[in-house]
Amino acid sequence: MSTAFRLPPVDVEAAARRVMARCDELARITAVTGTIERVYLSPEHARVNRLAAEWMREIGMTTRQDAAGNQIGRLGDPDAPALMLGSHLDTVPDAGRFDGIVGVLMALEVVRLLRASALPFAIEVVAFSDEEGTRFGKALLGSSAVAGSWNDEWWALTDADGTTLREAFLEFGLDPGRIGEAARRPDELVGYLEAHIEQGPELDRRGESLAVVSSIASARRFQLVVEGEARHAGGTPYDMRHDALLGASEAALAVERICRAEHHIIGTVGQLEAYPGAVNIVPGEARLSLDLRGEFDGSRDRVWDAISGEISDIMGRRGLRWHAREVHSAPAVFCAPLLQDVVREGILSTLEPGADAPPTIFSRAGHDGMAIGALTDVGMLFLRNPDGISHHPDEAVSARDVSLGIRALAEAVLHRAAEPL
Repeated sequence: MSTAFRLPPVDVEAAARRVMARCDELARITAVTGTIERVYLSPEHARVNRLAAEWMREIGMTTRQDAAGNQIGRLGDPDAPALMLGSHLDTVPDAGRFDGIVGVLMALEVVRLLRASALPFAIEVVAFSDEEGTRFGKALLGSSAVAGSWNDEWWALTDADGTTLREAFLEFGLDPGRIGEAARRPDELVGYLEAHIEQGPELDRRGESLAVVSSIASARRFQLVVEGEARHAGGTPYDMRHDALLGASEAALAVERICRAEHHIIGTVGQLEAYPGAVNIVPGEARLSLDLRGEFDGSRDRVWDAISGEISDIMGRRGLRWHAREVHSAPAVFCAPLLQDVVREGILSTLEPGADAPPTIFSRAGHDGMAIGALTDVGMLFLRNPDGISHHPDEAVSARDVSLGIRALAEAVLHRAAEPL
């Protein structure tokens, strides 16, 4: 794959230093002192949108906040289709400073590098507003609105304070009746590219800086309830106990055992609660979550069937009842072959001549591209994350890898420009 477009001579290291400094600046915008927390439709959301808009205008972009609260910058012919670049600025509680954020800031540096280039499309940078789903329990709200897949049932979602999503829209200054205006048409876009830290250790273990992403994992999430019998802790012998917590604990261990035996399937029990929750009562009910992810939908579903069967056996042995409610389901999203190719060429431009092809890995974490994939072709670039830790203050990326990522992403845009629209 060759291109007639050329990246101008630039100081990419200076661009990387600017990204790292801005990650620090955004980290200071938080709802909780001493940690990083920015949730959808909060004052912190409004502040980062204003700051991102300022940075967009600084490099010549026109800006707007759409009907879902996403911050968007555009450079180029207003009537031309656009290549969309972006990621998200919201966080989980006690977050790191790079998940999502580094992708938005790198996209801005790519625009800075290419703003004088005569590209056959416009460039848009989108800072999505709610990838994590921290406040209302539903991820990808901002990107779902852009993809035209908003579900009116979501208006009834509530946060921990009982505020509905509809009420939060109004408090933020958005009009729920105009949410459809955030939706884009497929003919308005030529694709979507996102740079993101890898939220796992594969690149770090390989000693590689960058990777092509092949797909974003399919996911299913469940809330499981185990029902037993609450009785006096001292007066109830073991042969009369129906301990819901022990049954739920054994189920959690079964999830780990079954998933460890399967290739590319990850199961996580992230929540476990016992009721009535007194120190001297055998738990009569337990509730647990299950997050199940896989590279392919079929293998993910087969593992859920195996887990369900094992849990039924466990509960049968212990004289317990159980049921599950599915709260989230998303199919695997495969990155478009063309966009995988342009990302690969972009990474190759950062390597020595004759170097091996960069690695191609699938993302076990979800991203806004899962929603945008229903609208247009998606491609992703991963950056090394030392030790693979994410959703944690120790999350990291090096300035050197960011500089390589900026160059690779800019080259990917140029390679896309050389292909038919």
